[in-house]
Amino acid sequence: INKPHEQRPISRASSRTHGGNGISRAAPLEALLFDIDGTMCVSDPFHHRAFSELLQNLGYNGGAPITPEFGMAHMAGRSNEQIGRFLFPDWPQARLDAFFAEKEALFARYAGEGLREVPGLAELCRWARERGLKRAAVTNAPRANAELMIGILGLADFFQLVVAGEDCGEGRSKPCPDPYLRALDLLGASAERSLVFEDSVVGVQAGVAAGMPVVAVASESREAKVVAAGASMVVRDYRDAELWAALEAAAGAPKIDSEPSAVDA
Repeated sequence: INKPHEQRPISRASSRTHGGNGISRAAPLEALLFDIDGTMCVSDPFHHRAFSELLQNLGYNGGAPITPEFGMAHMAGRSNEQIGRFLFPDWPQARLDAFFAEKEALFARYAGEGLREVPGLAELCRWARERGLKRAAVTNAPRANAELMIGILGLADFFQLVVAGEDCGEGRSKPCPDPYLRALDLLGASAERSLVFEDSVVGVQAGVAAGMPVVAVASESREAKVVAAGASMVVRDYRDAELWAALEAAAGAPKIDSEPSAVDA
């Protein structure tokens, strides 16, 4: 049987390991835990468009559009609760709830027009299923948002559970480790045998705090920040040669996955 990485297109110059290959610590690999936004799919442009339209209509920032850099610095990877406290610290909860309901409706419309996977994701998911690894999506996004993206990506039956932004209680979303610890508990997996995929600083911090090595999917401009947060490896996408070599070494021989999927937290 040919190994999967012998058949897939490979990028050979995009990854960086930091402090040794942290993935090797997780051998024999038991579970993969994925963030969604920016990690599984290219969603930031749709979030930015929705936020920018609403904030401009409200006269935020003097009516000037927010920049993508503003979004990455203050919104990426954060829960709506965290974003709301930053944008509108004096707003009552009811007004924040209405604002984010409108924002998520806009995001759903825009994402439906063009959300796409991070290159190589589908192959990684097939590989994980073939090896019978446990699988969870762990996100600061609202559950409806998370399920929308997973559905668009065609992965509704891939994940055995989804831990969403509202599942861990007020103030306990990423960068707290609680979402990842909850996923481990529900999967029946150990931190010592699990691996996290993330793209944001707060997400990397959460995975590391939960005791797991983290692979960060990040551009060169953000690499230093995710490394400072504790990422063991940085890749541009899932076609990376060094990533696949580390995964194959950590996972061992393939086996058929017969477990049920798509169980909510």
